[in-house]
Amino acid sequence: MNQPILELKGIHKSFPGVKALDNASLNVYPGKVMALMGENGAGKSTLMKVLTGIYSLDDGEIFYKNKQVKFTGPRHSQEAGIGIIHQELNLIPELTIAENIFLGREITNRFGAIKWSVMFDEAQALLDRLNVKHKPSQLLGELSLGEQQMVEIAKALSFKSEVIIMDEPTDALTDTETASLFTVINELRDEGYGIVYISHRLKEIFQICDDITVLRDGKFIAQRKVAETDEESLIELMVGRRLDEQYPRVESKHGTTCLEVKNLSAAGVEDVSFTLDHGEILGISGLMGAGRTELMKAIYGALKRHSGQLLVEGKAIDPRSPQEGLASGIAYISEDRKGDGLVLGLSVKENMSLCSLKYFSKGMQLDHRAESLAVEDFIHLFNIKTPSRNQIIGNLSGGNQQKVAIAKGLMTRPKILILDEPTRGVDVGAKKEIYQLINQFKEEGMSIILVSSEMPEVLGMSDRILVMHQGRISGEFMASDADQEKIMACAFGHNTKELSA
Repeated sequence: MNQPILELKGIHKSFPGVKALDNASLNVYPGKVMALMGENGAGKSTLMKVLTGIYSLDDGEIFYKNKQVKFTGPRHSQEAGIGIIHQELNLIPELTIAENIFLGREITNRFGAIKWSVMFDEAQALLDRLNVKHKPSQLLGELSLGEQQMVEIAKALSFKSEVIIMDEPTDALTDTETASLFTVINELRDEGYGIVYISHRLKEIFQICDDITVLRDGKFIAQRKVAETDEESLIELMVGRRLDEQYPRVESKHGTTCLEVKNLSAAGVEDVSFTLDHGEILGISGLMGAGRTELMKAIYGALKRHSGQLLVEGKAIDPRSPQEGLASGIAYISEDRKGDGLVLGLSVKENMSLCSLKYFSKGMQLDHRAESLAVEDFIHLFNIKTPSRNQIIGNLSGGNQQKVAIAKGLMTRPKILILDEPTRGVDVGAKKEIYQLINQFKEEGMSIILVSSEMPEVLGMSDRILVMHQGRISGEFMASDADQEKIMACAFGHNTKELSA
């Protein structure tokens, strides 16, 4: 293997009550894609923040181009040639593509006036290189998420970066956008760039990466060549144990009908009808833009319904807001946990009990002891890794934030739990724990709707599966009759009758 362009050796970093990194290491090679793998909370993001100078290291060494370095902040590391593309894009939709690429370092003349033509020409050259079919003068907010991701890469290249770090780059991309991103990554690799690729999607690791570095509990565990490992052994390195069954479906008898949806229409949803039983997991599949989230929000009251009826346990309901949805016994866990699900500046306890305070109120007073006991019960039940219930939730890993978001919904004591992409951005170990919890609620008689873009998840966990296409139900299958081919055919517009013909 060639000489690393970037080496992190024996990195230690502690926070009050938490040892985030404990002798962590990483090598990045020119012309190679290095996967950085580990469960949520393994230390991946912390290691990248230490590298780029957001956090100062407690101990260890960083070598870049054979010289020991210590970056004082993101701008320092960027100017040295290390670009990072964060999971949440750091772009401003109201500015143009060129303004985003050169934000804070605009090309100016000696009097300080911006040289727009030069800046637009340089931005155009970067866009052409990445095959982005937009003008530098176009507003960023008019681009798709995948195209915005390309602008982030253009921004990194504009710093003359030689190392590019990509943190969950495909998390919100369509399959087409992901394929375009992989084409760019392959081109960058061929041009000699060193790339760090952080993702929980194991399939992508084997598709795009050359080598794998695994962290666990802040420690360096192993470095492997992709060609010399497989999915099962990689999972074992990440979680420290074998996961015998990735999707632990529990067979149980369904109860009576809990939810009836009759001829529901809303923005992005057209004449949808279905039922959901007590103790049933109903999977909702379909391509991005098929109307899955819109349907869930219309049921929950977060999206206005144009027509249709909703019945919970035979009683008609008419939720016109999320509060009314909760009052009707429906809890919705958003796919966007940071935007819609959690308040990142509040504590674990405050987030978890936010929608359930009525259960801990005595007159005008809040029973803080009862609230704290209930939160502690969920922290234990969900195995949430946090120093205490008072920890700011923004400091937790993505998987632990997701567990808190689900616990928040459950604390409202719902009859119906809607989980919209519940394991997006969550590692395999945390996924297994979430699946086991879902099964536990199912056995207790809760009705669950599972919306997921991951086909194996829908097939592995659901009792029954609905497929959506352009706002309508295009297919319905019992789990025993479903397979990926049938679901994909319905997702592209074929209906169940056509498949059985």
